[in-house]
Amino acid sequence: MNETPLDQDEVARYARHIVLREIGGAGQQRLKAARVLVLGAGGLGSPVLSYLAAAGVGLLGVVDDDLVSLSNLQRQILHDTGTIGMAKTESAKRTLGRLNPHTRVIAHQMRLTADNAIDVLTAYDMVVDGSDNIETRYLLADACETLNIPLVMAAVGRFDGSVTVLTPYDTGADGKPCPRYRDLFPQAPPPGLVPSCSEAGVVGALTGVIGTLEAMEAIKLITGAGDPLIGRLLLYDGLNASFQTVRYGRKG
Repeated sequence: MNETPLDQDEVARYARHIVLREIGGAGQQRLKAARVLVLGAGGLGSPVLSYLAAAGVGLLGVVDDDLVSLSNLQRQILHDTGTIGMAKTESAKRTLGRLNPHTRVIAHQMRLTADNAIDVLTAYDMVVDGSDNIETRYLLADACETLNIPLVMAAVGRFDGSVTVLTPYDTGADGKPCPRYRDLFPQAPPPGLVPSCSEAGVVGALTGVIGTLEAMEAIKLITGAGDPLIGRLLLYDGLNASFQTVRYGRKG
């Protein structure tokens, strides 16, 4: 990713990043130049968008077709009581604008489909998944692979969640192609097998944990810091306060 110069206000705002050897001024400039699309302004999208805006990502796109409802507020911290009934993309744009005026936010008030995914994603360098359904994850994984852009993907259950990073267009240190989403989950489960959030419930703070981990992976990818979760699925059990990592590879 390109680097974009920082002004005096930005140098002060991002001082705690700039002093980090792994990020520094060059990494912060790459954050400013980055164009990241976040699918969903809900439980996962709220911490992802908040931390990426606070980190200084220059352009954030938000895709969501839903309106803020009272039951969202237990976990979707971008929104508040005063925004009930408002489009989530508009509520998110207002919140992020107050958080960091240096970050430009584009609201895509729509549902991502096979007909529009490529057109929407092509304007971005990276995608972070905050969706709440399996069909959309397969669609997103296929579109990102077609466009050769990284995808940070996550899912949450009642008290547990998972995070991984997909770059199937690239090769690993061993020279082998990086895995696809279908190497991890070959096919979607039958409709109705996995209960929705409204059916099974979810602890609000869990989405904060998993969404923040997604934001961290996105920052690592942009700045080049650390080792992203490529070929690794990070599992979090909130009830036991435990993490596990499962490695997976390309199958064909």
